[in-house]
This record gives sequence, structure tokens and C-alpha cells, in this order.
Amino acid sequence: MASVSVSHLVLFIASLLVAATVAGALVTGVDRISSSVTDQSIDTSEEVRTDLTIISDAGSGAVYDNATGNVTVLVKNTGSANLDAHSDQIDVLVDGEYVAGPSVTVTSLEGDGLSWRTGSVVRVEIDRSLGEGDHRVQVSANGDEEVLRFRV
Repeated sequence: MASVSVSHLVLFIASLLVAATVAGALVTGVDRISSSVTDQSIDTSEEVRTDLTIISDAGSGAVYDNATGNVTVLVKNTGSANLDAHSDQIDVLVDGEYVAGPSVTVTSLEGDGLSWRTGSVVRVEIDRSLGEGDHRVQVSANGDEEVLRFRV
């Protein structure tokens, strides 16, 4: 009889160890998922709060300057988040090609050179020579993107 009690005790202790191991693994997994969901919700919140609108008139001829080879786009911050008026805060594509750093200049038209507050407009100047025909400029920040199609 004593051997039955000992074997039951060994099985009971083994089952407790297995249950504790499984519970520990589940707690760690749930913690990682919770942390991941929190990070994703913060990123989504920034994307939702960011909204851009290109207000340049594509038909006016003011978008491209043949003499300087510059594309100029006026972009308004219509979201609820303030942004920085820096070229490293936005991504610019001209005809599907990424335009990097020194070829992009961002200037606030509201007097404050560094801030791009809600409702304010920035001038994005892109140093890119274009040939005749149809072209497009895509401006994106924090996951929001706007496209302007124009003809030279």
C-alpha cells in the first residue's frame, strides 16, 4: 500500500511541475503579446492622427520650374498631430523614384521654420529635372500618403 501512495505522490509532484512550467510559458507569451499590442496601438494612433493634403494646383504651372529644375509642392497638415518641418520627417517619390535628403527642402510658410502644426502649410522643394509629359509626386509621413499628378 505504501508503494501506491509513493507513486501517487511522485505523479502528483510531476504533474505540478508540468503545470507550473506550462503556466510560466503562457504568462511569458501573454506578456509578449500584450506588449506587442501596446506598441502597435501607439503606432496606429500616430498614423490616425497624421493627415496630409497636397494643396498645390497641378494645372497652374507653379509645380515645376523649367529654369531651376525644381518641383514645388505645397502640403497642409490636416491631421491632429504636430509634425516637424524637416526633410527627414517625410518621404518623397517623384515618378516612383525615392528622392533623398539634400535634394528635398521643407520650409514652413507659417513663420516658424521648424514646426509643422495642425492647419499649417509647408513648401516641399524637390531638386529633380523632368521631361515633358505626365508626372506624379508622392509625399508621405507617418504612414499617410498623398499623390499629386501634373503635366510639364
